Amino acid sequence: MNPLSTLAAAPATLLTARRQTLAVAESAAGGLISAALLAVPGASAYFAGGGVIYTGAAREHLLGIGKGEMQGLRAATQAYAQLVARRVRERLGTTWGLSETGAAGPSGNRYGDAAGHACIAVSGPVELVATLETGSADREANMRAFAERALQLLNEALQKTP
Repeated sequence: MNPLSTLAAAPATLLTARRQTLAVAESAAGGLISAALLAVPGASAYFAGGGVIYTGAAREHLLGIGKGEMQGLRAATQAYAQLVARRVRERLGTTWGLSETGAAGPSGNRYGDAAGHACIAVSGPVELVATLETGSADREANMRAFAERALQLLNEALQKTP
């Protein structure tokens, strides 16, 4: 197993044992979060689906978050990550929603966040948010770091619930 699959094994085990489900909406991680969770055998028991929400059009069409809801809000923030986690959970009817939004690099995003910046959120029986700053412009390394932190945050949320 690779390190991402290893990190995904713990939440996969808990989700399966509890008969809970998960939906994922990721951005700068580019699908690595979903890939790690799907690499664990038996993923169909807990993984309902998700998507790479990389543009405003994807956000609007796949999550139903329009310009009105985005007033006073911008991507790559904890508030936005939480909204996306809640929305993907609601849209797919799952117990948990997991989201990631950030700037993988090699440059920052149009909002002024440096490469290596990501916000991650979990929505469900427990809600958690985190911000990660890698300080690196290495796009691929940042994508992996974002996925790792997302899987860790999911596991933390699952550990906080009976």
